[in-house]
Amino acid sequence: MSRSNTRVSQEVTAQACPLVEVIDHVAGKWSISILVAAAHGPVRFTELERAVEGISRRMLTLNLRRLERDGLLTRTVYPTVPPKVEYSLTSMAQELHSSLTGLVEWAERHRTAIAEARAVYDNTASEATRASEPHP
Repeated sequence: MSRSNTRVSQEVTAQACPLVEVIDHVAGKWSISILVAAAHGPVRFTELERAVEGISRRMLTLNLRRLERDGLLTRTVYPTVPPKVEYSLTSMAQELHSSLTGLVEWAERHRTAIAEARAVYDNTASEATRASEPHP
């Protein structure tokens, strides 16, 4: 690889690295659902557990801790018996929620076109595979 290509590759990696790291955390299987569920105000653990379909208690706990560590959720513990715990989006997460809302709207607008493109691609790929197979 030439020096100029190596330099470009290093620059792309340096710029993409923070993005990839953040996307890995935010776009995880459960993170988006948790952020959407918490977007409408403080929410308790059990409410999140009900809102995020299919998530186990353990996985919810791990994701809440990670999102709190990343500065996207605030965990508030109230001194009651039993303790009351609520989760809220931070201002950074509220900004992210706005971006996610835009992405969801884009996906809904283009869902049909994407499905059609996939069907055309799959059909073309299947025809190409059949054409390359030996005939008896």
